[in-house]
Amino acid sequence: MLSVVLLSSVWLGTAAAGDITSYANAFVDPNFILNKAGWNKNSSSAENAIVGGALTLASLGPWAVTNKTILPPSNDIHDYLSYAPYWWPDCSNVHNTTQLTQQQINNECVFVNRDGQFVPDQHDVDNVGAFYDLDDAVFYSAMAWAITGDETHAANVDRWINTWFVNNATAMNPNLNYAQLIRGVGKNVGAHTGLLDFKGMAKIASGVLTLRKGNAASWTQATDDGLKAWLTAYLPWLRNNTLAVQEREATNNHGSFYYNQEAAVYLLLDDNAGAKASVQEYFSGIFQNQIAASGEQPLEASRTHPIHYRAYNLAAIITNAAIAQYVGYNAWNLTTSLGGTIQKATDYAMVQSPVASNEQGAVVEINQIVACVSNVYGDPTGKYKQFLSS
Repeated sequence: MLSVVLLSSVWLGTAAAGDITSYANAFVDPNFILNKAGWNKNSSSAENAIVGGALTLASLGPWAVTNKTILPPSNDIHDYLSYAPYWWPDCSNVHNTTQLTQQQINNECVFVNRDGQFVPDQHDVDNVGAFYDLDDAVFYSAMAWAITGDETHAANVDRWINTWFVNNATAMNPNLNYAQLIRGVGKNVGAHTGLLDFKGMAKIASGVLTLRKGNAASWTQATDDGLKAWLTAYLPWLRNNTLAVQEREATNNHGSFYYNQEAAVYLLLDDNAGAKASVQEYFSGIFQNQIAASGEQPLEASRTHPIHYRAYNLAAIITNAAIAQYVGYNAWNLTTSLGGTIQKATDYAMVQSPVASNEQGAVVEINQIVACVSNVYGDPTGKYKQFLSS
């Protein structure tokens, strides 16, 4: 069984209670979370950090897609909305640019892509930030419930899921038509990259399944049924909408994260066979060209922030492998058609210098990956422990 890294002292043991680390993605087997006897015997500091993080996140909720003042092109506040992060306005074709309102900028200017450069107003409408907080809060709080037995944590998850997905007054419409909206003349349309906003469905699946399997008293049948109804309506969009199909066919991290989301939706619908088919499709498909024999990830290395993107895609790959293991499919030792493996990709990413791309601050993003790989493959030479201690 995959040891849960979140309860490993090598990863979170030195964290202070209340510290929150939002990992690119994660799925932890709920059976392991519920089996405290199998946890690392030195995990008390990590447990305290998880409980403290859950309490900190709880103070921010609940979150709702309706908490925004800017409407999507549909004018329906229940439609999810986020802005494409790397698309910038070029208003040189518009007169009186200093007097343009935000709405005029959105509708009259041309928007151009600047890879890796975040547009300053990205979070003026922040459904994406709200969902990221939600998936972290569900993830941490479900584990906090398992650690403490305190029903407050389970009740919080129930309330948050109900607010985002179930309550008619606040529920999100089951689509991502306006996720990572590309603004500008002739555009104002969602992008397939917007599906990335919901990659954290894997965290939500880990949390909700923990409460379900653990029979948490405060996780209500009404919320569970409502969530399943929402996901049942969402799944056809996720499988068949043009944006979703384009994202599923993306060969880089976007495709990897798509399968995180799709498999998680199946898990939440109690369809383990669907989840297994999803991750098998990933590992027999786009995964085959993602890692070279050297361990390099060519599609991520070509980006403006290769240190970040190597770790980012590995987080998605490992999440797919963790879900695969949960549904009875071992993907950890698969080899790509190029001769690469998950472990090779991790070993390669560990030794890359961040100087050339000015990414010194991104080096820590690989820590989650290294800790997980150490758990899965072992660390006979101590290189992973040494890396995490440095």
